[in-house]
Amino acid sequence: MDSTTPTPADALPVVTLGENSVKLWGLTMAERNGRIARASKLTPSPSVPQGPAILSNAAHAWDPAWFRHIVTQPGMVLTLGGVPALAHAADAGQAARIAQAMTADTPLTDGTGLTVVAFESGPTIENKQLRKRETPFLMALTPGSVRAIERASYFGAYKGVTDLLTKYLWPEWALVLTRICAKLHITPNMVTTVGAVFCVVATVLFAYGHYWAGMATGLVFMVLDTVDGKLARCTITSSHWGNIFDHGMDLVHPPFWWYFWATGLAFWGLEYDTATFWWVQGAIQGGYVVQRLIEGVFMRQNGMMHIHVWRRFDSRFRLITARRNPNMVILFVAMLFARPDLGLIAVAWWTALSCLIHAVRLVQAWMVRARGGTISSWLSED
Repeated sequence: MDSTTPTPADALPVVTLGENSVKLWGLTMAERNGRIARASKLTPSPSVPQGPAILSNAAHAWDPAWFRHIVTQPGMVLTLGGVPALAHAADAGQAARIAQAMTADTPLTDGTGLTVVAFESGPTIENKQLRKRETPFLMALTPGSVRAIERASYFGAYKGVTDLLTKYLWPEWALVLTRICAKLHITPNMVTTVGAVFCVVATVLFAYGHYWAGMATGLVFMVLDTVDGKLARCTITSSHWGNIFDHGMDLVHPPFWWYFWATGLAFWGLEYDTATFWWVQGAIQGGYVVQRLIEGVFMRQNGMMHIHVWRRFDSRFRLITARRNPNMVILFVAMLFARPDLGLIAVAWWTALSCLIHAVRLVQAWMVRARGGTISSWLSED
């Protein structure tokens, strides 16, 4: 290929330069960068080619978001302390200059034709999922910095908008478990499978009125439900099947929990009469479906932006809206008073109210667009 002919993004070789024995999430930088490259349908290369390439300095660790960004920016060099950490060389000449600096782990002396971006200046890139701009991590990888980098990597994979338990209660627990799994080479799908077993066991326990044991078992499942996704992102092992397995479990199991919680009341002598049973189930199950449909319609009509990131109110309401985890908090409080029956009725009312609030927000979005306005995330305004 002629050196003046642009190289298609999907044909760019990815080269890791320098030697570094320090591992991140159990991976050398060459292994990690290779996984990131393959996830972007690029090919790792053992040597600098005579042409365009993505070059990475093994002495540094960076968030995969930087990789996805720099692939689209020929001639861009991201530096830390003046030393190139990640770069998109647009031709053989740029590749040779950048490779020399990376291999020696020294500042780039000739930036001709390059766009040099110093990490210290706080550059930002767009988080497309949350519609906000942020500065992903970039750090020198040394034995002393591994835990800090793993922490930055882990929390960088965390959803910015989620429920109160996932956001505040178990991030630290899940971080410890993610580290253990990475060290033992346990895959995300293994974690999801173990979590699925706990999920089913919790369902059976609820059906027989063993609510405390069911909630304890469910708690293990809920924490593992966080671990599998974080492990996949941190070790760059996300897969199509894993995504379907994980999200499928998340989508399918809650209705079974609420149904069998209701049938388990018979073992406490607190069973509902027929009318109460079906209105409670109708409110919870119907509200669950309608709420998901509202979220889907909102995304479809607003460029796949989640309803939970539209305004600050929506993000705050996501903390407590009638999803599995907030519902379990309601049931936990009810169990403190030994009234699992009233707890499920409270969940039914909260589901109906949450559904109504989301429906109102969907209509308000329609009204904004009808008046010629645009729907954008409040996070992008920070």
